[in-house]
Amino acid sequence: MTSIAQLLDAPVTPACDPGLATPTWDFDALPTYGPGASVADVVPAATTNARSRPGQLPIAYQRMTNDELHARIAAAKASLGDRVVILGHYYQRDEIVAYADFVGDSFQLAGAALTRPDAEAIVFCGVHFMAETADILAREEQTVILPNLAAGCSMADMADEDSVEAAWAELAQVYGFDPEGSDRPEDHPGGKLPVVPVTYMNSSAALKAFCGRHGGIVCTSSNARTVLEWAFARGERVLFFPDQHLGRNTAKAMGVPLAAMPMWNPRKPLGGNDAEALRDARVILWHGFCSVHKRFTTAQIAAAREAHPGVQVVVHPECPMAVVDAADAAGSTELIRQFVADAEPGSTIAIGTEINMVNRLAAQHPDKTIFCLDPVVCPCSTMYRIHPGYLAWTLESLAAGEVVNEIQVDPDVARHARTALERMLAAAPKPLTGTPSSTSTSTTSTSSTSSTSTTGGPR
Repeated sequence: MTSIAQLLDAPVTPACDPGLATPTWDFDALPTYGPGASVADVVPAATTNARSRPGQLPIAYQRMTNDELHARIAAAKASLGDRVVILGHYYQRDEIVAYADFVGDSFQLAGAALTRPDAEAIVFCGVHFMAETADILAREEQTVILPNLAAGCSMADMADEDSVEAAWAELAQVYGFDPEGSDRPEDHPGGKLPVVPVTYMNSSAALKAFCGRHGGIVCTSSNARTVLEWAFARGERVLFFPDQHLGRNTAKAMGVPLAAMPMWNPRKPLGGNDAEALRDARVILWHGFCSVHKRFTTAQIAAAREAHPGVQVVVHPECPMAVVDAADAAGSTELIRQFVADAEPGSTIAIGTEINMVNRLAAQHPDKTIFCLDPVVCPCSTMYRIHPGYLAWTLESLAAGEVVNEIQVDPDVARHARTALERMLAAAPKPLTGTPSSTSTSTTSTSSTSSTSTTGGPR
């Protein structure tokens, strides 16, 4: 299996796994856990309770036709009624989104779950860190389920708790502070913390708890600028993980020079830097990235502009800096959705984000020409691991009184992570430079009984 170290150093591959075209069930007996699953993506284990280890999907579900699966999902959902709420991420396949009560990005969905306090179970059709966040914010009596526990996030895995703790200890030596000391700015010289840890939403509960313990905060792709402003008000500099691109793009838009944003490689002493560079740093960027958004290039943007004069290009801020700079707009998944909705009929829009979302936007806006910048159109491989068989299994198990694939965050981890998440909730989002200002943070409800929008948290 490919290690995280190898993944970090690997160049962008020219094509997706050709196995994406292979029928779903041909994969389930293999370590890849489903079509689109990368062998580099491991099963998250840090905070999942022991009785919830992933197992083979029951053979009965593997043998069902698509029609049988959909009939059984619909029947199980109807029998459960208000006892269950199903959340579907924007990047999920359409067959899953069709059954979601709410569709949104990671934090919007966690917020949406809070609007159903009477639901006994939250079925989160996303990836592991999203389900962890839902469990942290949910009522103690509620059960959070991830239909396929192998649905992780390779970016989140690029910053593990041990590596971040080791980096924190090294930074403490450089900046001369106690790594387990006070997280109150007033207890430090100049009334500021030497460094404030900021973790992206796409990280484990353990790293959110790390930030909660050390005076830090969680950020989303829409409120990253507000979060950095909060952090700079409290500290001399920021340690930003796990996504280098979101950190760099946000800080650059705020006027932080690139020379003041050294990269921290967790496999090298001092992250591959000297002490002087770290002392001059404003934002220390962790060497992590999203494997989907890393694929987008300036050459793709140039090709889109040549083939479609007047095309508008909007990308996610997890894309490399050169791509964000070359685009017309950059922002969160919700901002991209709103950007498309606000565009004039007849517009041509090229999008730099996950293909399931791009295809759904194209279907929802037939009066506009919408396409993905990447001609290979790779899906989020781990998000793709949740398919109807897993949803049918988890829902029918619930209807029978059995919970499978439950996510349970350790109570002490959850307590500190909640601190960092609550700080994030208080940080109202601001768009990056070049993004439309008329954006919404609403979470779309797809319930058959309602078409209203429910406000979720920023992303």
